[in-house]
Amino acid sequence: MSHQTGIEASDDLLAFFARSKEGEVRVIRVDIEDEQLVLGKSVDTVGSWEDDFDKLIQPLLMEKQPCYILYRLDTQNDMGYEWVFLSWSPDFAPVRQKMLYAGTRSTLKKTFGGGQIKEEVFGTTVEDLSLDGYKKHLDSQEAPAPLTFAEEELQFIKKNEVNAEIGVDSKHQSMPGVTFPISQDAADKVQELKMGELNYVQLSLDIKNERICLENTDDTSTAELPSRVPTDQARYHLFVFKHTHEGDYMESIVFIYSMPGYKCSIKERMLYSSAKSPLVDILENHLGLELIKKIEISDGAELTEDFLQDELHPKKNAVKQAFAKPKGPSNRGPRRMTKQRPEEAAVENNNDVEEQGSVI
Repeated sequence: MSHQTGIEASDDLLAFFARSKEGEVRVIRVDIEDEQLVLGKSVDTVGSWEDDFDKLIQPLLMEKQPCYILYRLDTQNDMGYEWVFLSWSPDFAPVRQKMLYAGTRSTLKKTFGGGQIKEEVFGTTVEDLSLDGYKKHLDSQEAPAPLTFAEEELQFIKKNEVNAEIGVDSKHQSMPGVTFPISQDAADKVQELKMGELNYVQLSLDIKNERICLENTDDTSTAELPSRVPTDQARYHLFVFKHTHEGDYMESIVFIYSMPGYKCSIKERMLYSSAKSPLVDILENHLGLELIKKIEISDGAELTEDFLQDELHPKKNAVKQAFAKPKGPSNRGPRRMTKQRPEEAAVENNNDVEEQGSVI
């Protein structure tokens, strides 16, 4: 796992996150102290989410100190209660602090669980993080853009292009992901696969309803796996690859993302590509699935026994080639004779005299 600033959550914060999602906690403030994400303060639920919004959030905002606010709504999705992620970066805060919090934001989001975060709001003034400011944010998100269908697709592509993100200690590129909630029946089948009751689960994106749905759970052998891959639609596959390697029997769960090239629309290609990483995060960190290998293919015919073996156990070149001295040029002429230095010639003559005396 890579982090923009190398800052991670403390053990106490992780433990609190685990306890805070039952519905009693309304708001959590997270600070950065001693190169760690730590719990700044938490407040329990008092009234409805609208009644509590300004009363509980405003006192947590300091004039010159950035922080993160996680605010629980009263609505739920398949992952549990939905939360709003508020990033507070006041204008008068030190520049280094602003950069530090900006560079660690995605780490906190992933640590908390992106599937439960409904909205993200960035604020530099108190009004930005008020209830009125939050509702204005929602209105701006829902306002339809006066664009043609082609222009909307182009806007979607630009929105999901690779962006350079600069942290305090690093500079790298990352692709923002689109998080879709996973349906309950799909999550149940993933758990059955985890327990060994299934060996294949196929998932799809319901683009209209913005969720990940279950498509297929038929018992599948390695030979049958290529036939499960649609030729005109993208899919996500979870397959238990049963095989032997170096005499050991193994059952490895493989995540396969199949995208049949340009047979899919631009929007579908971009959504499946952007939703892949958040889905993997849900499978591994929320549903507890151990994915041994993640594979991308364009044609189901690629999924042969040999292909999967090579992906899971790449062959190593054990033969190390000996160093071969390069030959000199063919036309370099005869070897040069070097003239001996006087002192070298004297030493050589003395040696000859000593050898002759010993013979006599």
